[in-house]
Amino acid sequence: MSRALVFLADGFEEIEGLTVVDLLRRAGIETQTVAVTGSTVVTGSHGIRVYADTVFEDMDDSKTELYVLPGGKLGTENLAAHAALGKLLQDAAASGRKVSAICAAPSVLGGLGLLKGRRATCYPGFEDRLVGAEISAEQVVVSGNIITSRGMGTAIPFGLELVAQLKDRAAAEKLANEIVFMRNE
Repeated sequence: MSRALVFLADGFEEIEGLTVVDLLRRAGIETQTVAVTGSTVVTGSHGIRVYADTVFEDMDDSKTELYVLPGGKLGTENLAAHAALGKLLQDAAASGRKVSAICAAPSVLGGLGLLKGRRATCYPGFEDRLVGAEISAEQVVVSGNIITSRGMGTAIPFGLELVAQLKDRAAAEKLANEIVFMRNE
């Protein structure tokens, strides 16, 4: 079974974090939320309190195939400030595991040097923080084992792409139909 970890920091964008968790779990992908706050209670950017499955210090990432960073300006700053998370993401990317980020959070990957020579996207205004990346305005960009997306409005396409990356395109399409996801036609 595929396994994903979604990292939550105070100030995370709730839609970006929880939509991804919902879609991955609907697809049958074992998904854990991991608080980087030292407590399982994490407060999102709009004051919504979420109870994470575990805290960073207690997580087991040994069988993890996908690491996910939701955005939100303060949440992104808090993720970037967590040195152990940064090391974990660098090691994961170097070993070929999938690392993903949405909204402002691709800037964390840029700061870690993970976007050099890759295509990437982010929330408008954060492009200069995608150090070394070829900037795209696409909703979701897959560049090797790095997946980035633009923001709250692209949370469903981002989540569906993560499903496609861990399972296959047919599983993502099936899920899109089940949730009545309407693409711009």
